[in-house]
Amino acid sequence: MKDSYLSETKLHGDVFNSRCPTRQVLDRIADKWTVLIIRKLALRTMRFAELRRSIDGISQKMLTQTLRALERDGLVVRHLYASVPPRVEYSLTDLGRSLCGLVEGICSWAETNIDKVQAARQEYDRVQNQAPSVLEPAGRAETNSR
Repeated sequence: MKDSYLSETKLHGDVFNSRCPTRQVLDRIADKWTVLIIRKLALRTMRFAELRRSIDGISQKMLTQTLRALERDGLVVRHLYASVPPRVEYSLTDLGRSLCGLVEGICSWAETNIDKVQAARQEYDRVQNQAPSVLEPAGRAETNSR
């Protein structure tokens, strides 16, 4: 037990170690739906249906799963009001608000640089389609499976 605890504490904060719990946090905050939900909730508290309408392409199931995960991680709080019908609202916690600047920066960067990214993709695809098949050192033909 003691060895397990010691190895866990050594892993704490080492994102390059596959067993580090910070990897789970990175998975959560790097998810596109998480980014979009946090950006929307940074503006104000919102109801479920309002969030769903405001994020084009998100399914009810994915919104539910992402909100539950964000709530579990302490980034979002769910407020249930005893009314008929019941009213549920979501808002960011202080921890969730601490991500707003990063999320805004990522979204801003994506919106600013999308033309450059698309041009790079087109150039990459053009070169890949023109390049003859290259042999790897082991003698296997390289594939474009990515």
